[in-house]
Amino acid sequence: MCDKLYFDELTFERVMDIIEFERPLGVMVSVGGQIPNNLSGRLSKAGVRILGTSSASIDMAEDRKKFSGLLDSLGIDQPEWQELTTMEQVQAFVHRVGYPVLIRPSYVLSGSAMNVVSNVDDLVEFLTLAAEVSKEYPVVITEFIEGAKEIEYDAVADNGRIFVDAISEHIEFAGVHSGDATLVFPPQRLYLETIRRIRRIATALAGEMKITGPFNIQFLAKNNQIKVIECNLRASRSFPFVSKVMNYDMIAAAVDFMIGVKPAVTPPSMLDIAHVGVKASQFSFGRLTLADPVLGVEMASTGEVGCIGQNVNEALLKAMLSVGYRIPQKAILISSGPLRAKLSLIDPMARLAKRGFTIYATKGTATFLRDHAIDAITVSWPDEADVHPNSLNLIRTRQVDMVINIPKNLSRSELDNDYTIRRATIDHNIPLITNARLASAFIDAFLNIDVNLIDVKSYSEMVTGKW
Repeated sequence: MCDKLYFDELTFERVMDIIEFERPLGVMVSVGGQIPNNLSGRLSKAGVRILGTSSASIDMAEDRKKFSGLLDSLGIDQPEWQELTTMEQVQAFVHRVGYPVLIRPSYVLSGSAMNVVSNVDDLVEFLTLAAEVSKEYPVVITEFIEGAKEIEYDAVADNGRIFVDAISEHIEFAGVHSGDATLVFPPQRLYLETIRRIRRIATALAGEMKITGPFNIQFLAKNNQIKVIECNLRASRSFPFVSKVMNYDMIAAAVDFMIGVKPAVTPPSMLDIAHVGVKASQFSFGRLTLADPVLGVEMASTGEVGCIGQNVNEALLKAMLSVGYRIPQKAILISSGPLRAKLSLIDPMARLAKRGFTIYATKGTATFLRDHAIDAITVSWPDEADVHPNSLNLIRTRQVDMVINIPKNLSRSELDNDYTIRRATIDHNIPLITNARLASAFIDAFLNIDVNLIDVKSYSEMVTGKW
């Protein structure tokens, strides 16, 4: 008897071995992540029947150049991008659109080797990395739109006709991988016209690519403008989350269509849902020595939790507590980063101060808060050990029970002091938030809701509205 088990990566050859043995009527590639999508073309050429969306459509969605051409032909807006050929062309592109920009390879697991860069040194480094990760396919460089809302569209279609859909919004602005982002469904802060435009775009894409089965589209929305980031002709990680919140099995419906059967159950409309779901991510930075606990376009989470509440504050509070956050009781240390983040945190900090919380802040943030009539105690940076109170010492002695540290920019050239604060916070098991919008939402949630008064309900009670 063999005393070891060997797990091989899913390959074309291994799949063909299984198909030869099992002799199936066809295979489904849209419910297994990125690798099956990558294999769909070779399987189709080998005579394997692809159930659901065709391999040609999958290739059109995966190939950045083909998909961009499709968007242009349908009059659908997208962030400006360029296929990488020479460094001179890349520099000309950056000069035209400005920093930051997004570097991304094609045909890889979403987020792999993707990076947002803000200077020329990081640009060269990450271009090289992306080219190494996806040697057979081109690397593309894309305009990165700061301050844009990211929106997830999950749906099931039958021969290009959408049967059921779900629109979710990220709490964080674009720049955080969807696997790490805090997701809200149904959306709470989207205009009805935005939802209509998203559905019109999805209808056009589904019809053009004759989608049968599950698919996901990621959108950017800013100043009433909607742009398509990408379209994945497969089930996304948010499919089970939105299915649970809707109390409707979207994958079951997708499988029915892929095998030529009409689903027996009619789906609900997301606009009729009376409750709210929030998905929060679980991280394991404490187990990764020296890792910088900052979220970006490459996924870092090791799990996620979905919670349901009567409103977004209750659902968010449940989700954040479920992934390990604790409600602060006495003091908060804040370094609020760029001006946009500072502005978004004025109201939450003012409310905390009124509730009696002690607010410690690094020099620039403390000055900004006091300029807006918010009491804040100035603390020195970690490398100013002789100046008290010192931010690092506050963390080590647990004089604060939550730290908000917003990165100054999107490059890897972060200040050592900010990294030291973030790392020490994780190492001392103190809740850390590095996104201003998430920090604002979490503070709003625990100030508005007494966690001790939240009712414990069964799933069926929640989704049927029997509160």
